[in-house]
Amino acid sequence: MTVPATSLTAEFFPSRTARVVQYLRHLRWAKVVPLLVLTLVALTSPLLLRFDPEVVVGPSSQAPDGTYWFGTDSSGLDIFSRTLAATRLNLTIALVVTVAATTIGCIVGLVIGMNESRRGPVGWVSRGAARLVDLVEAIPAVLTGLVIIAFFGVSTGTLMIALSVVLAPIQIRLVRTEVLRVRSEAYLDAARSGGQSELGLTLRHVLPNSISSAVENCSVIFAVAIIVTAALGFVGAGVAPPTPEWGAMLARGASDATVGRWWPAAFPAFALGLTIAAVSVGFNELLRRRRA
Repeated sequence: MTVPATSLTAEFFPSRTARVVQYLRHLRWAKVVPLLVLTLVALTSPLLLRFDPEVVVGPSSQAPDGTYWFGTDSSGLDIFSRTLAATRLNLTIALVVTVAATTIGCIVGLVIGMNESRRGPVGWVSRGAARLVDLVEAIPAVLTGLVIIAFFGVSTGTLMIALSVVLAPIQIRLVRTEVLRVRSEAYLDAARSGGQSELGLTLRHVLPNSISSAVENCSVIFAVAIIVTAALGFVGAGVAPPTPEWGAMLARGASDATVGRWWPAAFPAFALGLTIAAVSVGFNELLRRRRA
């Protein structure tokens, strides 16, 4: 019995649509749904707000009830509305920082890795840059962020730039390590022998095979960006008040928690922990199915 060639092709080389369907079918949705819900909440948070998150709307330190679902803080600000608004802000900051740090890491790590072994000024600069990256990575992220914010002032843009500078060395080191491994592969020598230019070889072969570790590390960068943003907000170096942000809300609610008013700090702390868990578990599941 002869099997049609088209059937063999479909079986061993499934179409892109078939691969997507198979990928979605084998996902563990229990791990992905919290991430999807979190994304939906961040996108629709302006529609879900009950009160203006930056305006006093009720009595101070009001316990959760039918009107103020999460209660109010010591200034009379609605905690439910502020937690939702902070979710959108913190996720936006973390997303921008993750994309920026990963982009910087891929470019700088690629350049350093490809030129580190060269002789002359280019090699010296590349090796010096590698040592500088190690130095920056060794400095605590919060301390570096505080220094940058002290120089350029408190704003959301400054915070994003500071976190990108702080977290980019992690991605640079990962990409550089992969480049050092890939550039010694035999197929690169074959490509050079075939007349492939060094730039074309780098962009076509080295880069695609060197960024996978940095992409897989994006969930870590995202989580660390959220944590450092909250830490800077907690010490008063985050976004300017009264803009809602989880770290600043924790700082405002800490004194209330010591006298039994738990809600001003509990809800932003829960949102912070839930977000980090959802991003880490969900993103890892998406990548796990992609690698499988």
